[in-house]
Amino acid sequence: MTLELSPDHAEVVSLLKPLDAGLELAMASLHARLESDAQLTHTLDIAYRIVDSPLGKLLLAATDRGIVRVAFEVEDHQSVLQLLANTVSPRILEAPARLDDAARELDEYFTGARKEFDLTLDFRLSRGFRLNVLRHLPRIPYGNTASYAQVAQAAGSPNAVRAVGTACATNPLPLIVPCHRVVKSDGSFGGYLGGSEAKRALLRLEAAA
Repeated sequence: MTLELSPDHAEVVSLLKPLDAGLELAMASLHARLESDAQLTHTLDIAYRIVDSPLGKLLLAATDRGIVRVAFEVEDHQSVLQLLANTVSPRILEAPARLDDAARELDEYFTGARKEFDLTLDFRLSRGFRLNVLRHLPRIPYGNTASYAQVAQAAGSPNAVRAVGTACATNPLPLIVPCHRVVKSDGSFGGYLGGSEAKRALLRLEAAA
């Protein structure tokens, strides 16, 4: 069925088109002003941005202490933001400039130009033994792997192999804190928050560098 507009309706539609474009620009300007005002008045507790990567879209979030969360698309970014609002602060705003360094370093990592991250991290989402595990993971050299048992030993609890698996599975800072370098004792990959194919791709990337 074809819908024909009367001359009056056609005129209204033609008037709305530039208004829609203008509204988009106005909203972008408003968002930029909100971001600036939030930083000036110290009412922004969590800044975030979405970046593209070979593994799909990644959510990056930071507090004034450092990067607090890196989330894969399969985790549902809206759910991750809601959890951050519940556990850290509801004062969250998309503020891409605050995460320029993180976005740049991740891009360098994915192109093989970076082997270590130089970012300040906020580990507040991990505690106890899990935090001990996460602090150890960057010591696993780029392009190498360690077993869950080896990480448990290095973290001070040789019998806590399953706990190491849990720490890796709940790592709030994947990629930057390289839990993908932890594999099973028999050499098989084991689980990964971003999915088994993502883990395989990361290990292949590092092995090829």
